Amino acid sequence: MEAQQTPTMDIEKTVGFLLAKAYQRACLIFKEKFDQYELTPQQFGLLGFLWQEDGISQSLLSAKSQIDRTTMGGLIDRLEKEGVVMRRPDPADRRAYRICLTEKGKALEPELVPVALRAQAEFIARLEPNEVETLTSLLQKLRS
Repeated sequence: MEAQQTPTMDIEKTVGFLLAKAYQRACLIFKEKFDQYELTPQQFGLLGFLWQEDGISQSLLSAKSQIDRTTMGGLIDRLEKEGVVMRRPDPADRRAYRICLTEKGKALEPELVPVALRAQAEFIARLEPNEVETLTSLLQKLRS
């Protein structure tokens, strides 16, 4: 009886490994650009959603960002402590909260968006425009 040969895998060429390393590089670039603002990529992402739609419910913000409720609560707590967001009772649901930007939170948009765009430009600098479009499309497929 022949022994079956175990399949081999070049871990450095797997999609999961490459995505993880790309994510680490993106976070490093983001951290360098945003260090002076004391914001994490997740906190910036929440602000980005709120700049698009201020006053959305905490549960909708959690769903849009795909961050679990417990983690979301901690992120909002820190943003609230920094004075950039506030929780307001949801008039439609007494158990829920709406997350609203403060004036300080609104004022950060014109300052932080260009920083984020520079970070993204640095991250994708080695890609051609059509490659960026393809990568974006593929990542959207993987996300859903």
